[in-house]
Amino acid sequence: MDTKVSNTKFTVAALLIGIFMAALDQTIVSTAMPTIVAELGGLDKFIWVFSAYMIATVIATPIFGKLSDMYGRKLFFLAGLVFFMIGSALCGTATDMIQLIIYRVIQGIGAGALMPIAFTVIFDIFPPEKRGKMQGLFGAVFGLSSVFGPILGGYFTDQISWEWIFFINIPLGIIAFVFLSRFYFDKLAKGKQIIDWYGIVLFTSSILCLMFALELGGKDYAWGSIQIVGLFAFFVLLLISFLLVERKASAPILPLPLFKNKLFTATQTVSFLYGAILMAGATYIPLFVQGVIGGSATNAGTTLMPMMLGIVASSVIGGRFIDKTSYRNIMLYSTLMLCVSIFLLGTISVDTSNLVITIYMIFIGLGVGVSFVTLNMSALHKVEGQYKGVVTSLVVFFRTIGSALGITVFGAIQVSQLRSLIEQNFNDPEMAEQFGDARTLLQPEVRAGLPDNVLAGLTSALADSISFVFQWSVVLPAISLVVVVLMMGKARLEIPRRDKSKTSVLTEESDHLVKDRSVTVE
Repeated sequence: MDTKVSNTKFTVAALLIGIFMAALDQTIVSTAMPTIVAELGGLDKFIWVFSAYMIATVIATPIFGKLSDMYGRKLFFLAGLVFFMIGSALCGTATDMIQLIIYRVIQGIGAGALMPIAFTVIFDIFPPEKRGKMQGLFGAVFGLSSVFGPILGGYFTDQISWEWIFFINIPLGIIAFVFLSRFYFDKLAKGKQIIDWYGIVLFTSSILCLMFALELGGKDYAWGSIQIVGLFAFFVLLLISFLLVERKASAPILPLPLFKNKLFTATQTVSFLYGAILMAGATYIPLFVQGVIGGSATNAGTTLMPMMLGIVASSVIGGRFIDKTSYRNIMLYSTLMLCVSIFLLGTISVDTSNLVITIYMIFIGLGVGVSFVTLNMSALHKVEGQYKGVVTSLVVFFRTIGSALGITVFGAIQVSQLRSLIEQNFNDPEMAEQFGDARTLLQPEVRAGLPDNVLAGLTSALADSISFVFQWSVVLPAISLVVVVLMMGKARLEIPRRDKSKTSVLTEESDHLVKDRSVTVE
């Protein structure tokens, strides 16, 4: 029997770098987009720079999670790194917007492998008593990089060039690739594996229909148009076909029996709702600062720093308390904190100060951060080893789908309310149409050209439309609270007691783990 020892220090470093890059590139392009559009053109297509990455990530995440269960984590994490680095290099050399969008798809495919597999490896190489702390560290890095992206994107764009928001991934990716390839050894599958090709095709097709409907609806086509209705109809038909295929597949990409477990179902439901909550805060608070208070794009991005610090602190603390009480108790704190935070954000107005916004953002971070640890741990509670990858990937998948749906629904609510308020305040439908898109009020030259009373009326309407979004979104943590209370039960992290009378491979394994090593057998 050939035994190889994985060095957990270098393995963890590689995984952290992978998560940092994948999460960072969800948001790093936001502050660089004005410069990119000015150089490459394609203003009408710029939103697809974000959407292409998200769509590719959503589709790739559960597929790579399942494949990593079948063929090993190492192979597909390294493949994800390669895809991500190739996509990053190509993005930095793009000469028009179409090229950049295509290259972002390649990046997104890589990210779909990095995030779920990284969290799964933690369960493979650490004993139960250490998993909470490591999940807290990984959750902190995920939250940190997601929120830090706009700030870093602005810095590279202003101080160096926009291409470096992508090129920076190449040296980081190389370091992660070397560390993981040399220092991590996982258990490779034996025998012939069956790939659920029908399931993959149907799943990919259904999610593509859903994401395209969400991205095109209300923008390129009316929500009631045949194109959007048709996309939603195809999504439903393909999803039903996918579920029917998965019921009979010998190695389904989505094992449906997992959803019979109330704890697992509750975890995925809350992940979905939290994805929407986090997106609401990350989208509309910067819009409030820039459009209502009149801050710069950099100030708007910096506003997210308090939320980031709250997420980091909450993730680390949550990781240390995960073995002290039940998953439900921890998530009760999280959902109650979010209910209060979102309720407070629903009270903001044109007179709300930056300090008050900062305090509210800290509360959101403290509520959300602990969920990164708890939801990953509860999803994997008593799950068999062959499902670890797909289970972890589903947490990421539902959170990302929640973000996509959340930004679409909240966007429609905010635009509708803004137009209604402008028309009500000025009795001018044309003005409502002109300033119904809040991005118009973000342009300094537009603001400078407006009379003071008109600008005051518009910013007041914008502030009220944003608070209206949060008044609606408080429903999400409220539903999460109900799900947590009714479905999560008393389950908690179980740490097996060590039996001193048992000396064998188990004792050797424990000794290795104490020395910060993990043992796997090939």
